[in-house]
Amino acid sequence: MYKLSANILRICFRASLLVLAVPTLAQASLPLSSDVPGGVAVVPLGSTSTIAGKPQTWLGEQPVLVTADHEQWYAVVGLPLSMTPGSHELRVKVGDETKTQYFMVNPKDYPEQRIILKDKSKVELSAANLARAEREIAAIHELEHHWSPIQDTDMDFIVPADGKLAGRFGLRRFFNGEPRAPHAGLDVAVAQGTPVMASAHGTVLAVGDYFFNGKTVFVDHGNGLITMYCHLERIDVQAGETVGKGQLLGLSGKTGRATGPHLHWSVVLNGTMVDPALFITEKHHSETALNTLE
Repeated sequence: MYKLSANILRICFRASLLVLAVPTLAQASLPLSSDVPGGVAVVPLGSTSTIAGKPQTWLGEQPVLVTADHEQWYAVVGLPLSMTPGSHELRVKVGDETKTQYFMVNPKDYPEQRIILKDKSKVELSAANLARAEREIAAIHELEHHWSPIQDTDMDFIVPADGKLAGRFGLRRFFNGEPRAPHAGLDVAVAQGTPVMASAHGTVLAVGDYFFNGKTVFVDHGNGLITMYCHLERIDVQAGETVGKGQLLGLSGKTGRATGPHLHWSVVLNGTMVDPALFITEKHHSETALNTLE
């Protein structure tokens, strides 16, 4: 009886080693799918059992993040605020074969936000400030299109500062009555000097002090997913540094074009700004939580 039991244990142990030896795909924490301009389309590409290697995917010429979740491959596609509603296509390469995958984008009407700035130089730019802003916008645009391929990207974000979510993404903004670019991030209402943390594991792509964004940290999470932390009072990291989820990046402030202390937090996906609220952890995913945004 003892010998039989020992043999069974040895067989079970060997079987467990075989199971451990088989490579498994990590389960991703997908963002909420919101197929509107400024949202994220989560497009199924096929089963991991029939497609062994990660598919390569492009929106136009821009590579797109692909991940596995519950034995399915998904393209996680950032949709520009300027995207026209209707049918759009992805190029998907599996092995030597390239196919077209279609997905729909639905219309969305974002509300207006009207802001009065006492410092008119932040609205009516001098020639010198305009030239500076244009140089910085071009540099930021290049950072937003950075692509670093990694195996798995953490998309289960935490809110980067302890404060009330405000200033929702996509607001059509007017400064002193003049139309300006839509609000391409999510504001967190915090006091001056509040700790600002990395939303997820990544590498500091760049830091800088910009005319509009003020002191800013860019964190690269891999595969075209980048977060920005703007209007900081102080920056405590440097380019090239690896940061963990929740690690201190700096302190909140009101540098750049800001009406008061707050954190402006942006998420960039395949080169375009998307709604950060789609990425924050499950407790914030309810409609109730999102509807409390000011």
